[in-house]
Amino acid sequence: MATSLLALLDDIASILDDVSVLSKVAAKKTAGVLGDDLALNAQQVTGVKADRELPVVWAVAKGSMLNKAILVPAALAISAFAPWAVTPLLMLGGAFLCYEGFEKLAHRFLHGQQDDAHAAQRKQAAADPAVDLVALEKDKIKGAVRTDFILSAEIIAITLGTVQQSPFLTQLVVLAGIAVVMTIGVYGLVAGIVRLDDAGLHLSRLGGARAALGRGILAAAPWLMKGLSVVGTAAMFLVGGGILTHGVTVLHHGIEEMAHATAIWPGGPFWEAITPALANAGIGVVAGAVVLAAVTAVKKLRG
Repeated sequence: MATSLLALLDDIASILDDVSVLSKVAAKKTAGVLGDDLALNAQQVTGVKADRELPVVWAVAKGSMLNKAILVPAALAISAFAPWAVTPLLMLGGAFLCYEGFEKLAHRFLHGQQDDAHAAQRKQAAADPAVDLVALEKDKIKGAVRTDFILSAEIIAITLGTVQQSPFLTQLVVLAGIAVVMTIGVYGLVAGIVRLDDAGLHLSRLGGARAALGRGILAAAPWLMKGLSVVGTAAMFLVGGGILTHGVTVLHHGIEEMAHATAIWPGGPFWEAITPALANAGIGVVAGAVVLAAVTAVKKLRG
């Protein structure tokens, strides 16, 4: 009896160890998606009245958990009954990330002034007492939840690729753990970001050093949003390109050989470490451009 109990405890410890290691690996791989997730959701919930920002964030967070409650069982079913589909799904997810990143860049350069005008119109609408704020909130929540579903699917797909060869229980715990931790982390930070201006305004009224800190926060908040958007876009190319190169053996080995070749350069360790990231980002940009061109061509053909 004691031997059986010890064996059971050893199995549990082994599973927990596997879960811990795989969760760390999955968290690193999905970090790139999180930067974009954070920036997009923070932008989605801005524009509502200050006293409604946190309720809107909470509503989107609940929608995100529902998204993941659908996606996690779907991912486990794919792993159990169609494991061959995991790599193609990952490749599709990587291509979509690259497309989304390149589309964002292209849209900003081609339609940046229109976007600024639309943003100003949204702010005016939010301040107009004649506008139905309840309907505006619902539209924002629906849009944010739809965006979250796409990004959550990418996170779950990347995590599934990490745990694909693990036992079912390990897959379940890691997928569920990543889903919960990422949701709490992202929307906790979103809640903090959308309230930064209020915190800065409050501190600026207190006088002394706290007033200076408050003014600093007010000045930094818009730059933080822009920085998150830039980092998120760059991460989409890095993560998406990395997924694509790992799915194409020739590219993956070619990048590894190229990275090893840079070890003889001055500052070799630095170049050896950064070369794969630069190569993945470059491939991500090219893939995004190709997919965007194909999507644009199809839209034109369909009128």
